Amino acid sequence: MAIERAYEEAQWIADDKPEAALRWLDGLFQSTDRLEAFPESGPMVPEIGSAQYRQIIYRSHRVIYRLESNGISILTVRRSKRLMDISELQQ
Repeated sequence: MAIERAYEEAQWIADDKPEAALRWLDGLFQSTDRLEAFPESGPMVPEIGSAQYRQIIYRSHRVIYRLESNGISILTVRRSKRLMDISELQQ
């Protein structure tokens, strides 16, 4: 689901600026790559209040992920201004 959301957002950007969409997507993936080495680097998601659920901010988007015993699972990518839909975290 997170990958689909990232591509949806990139498509939305591409409607006006295709090259900007590619740069945005590349930057998003670079920002999430560091989570492999530093999984606890993002703060907790305030709406949930559990240390297991964390987020990083990339430009105007939130990347919400869950800490797991063998790494992380990226759950969703969403615009920061949108209200959280907890059902997006059900994976």
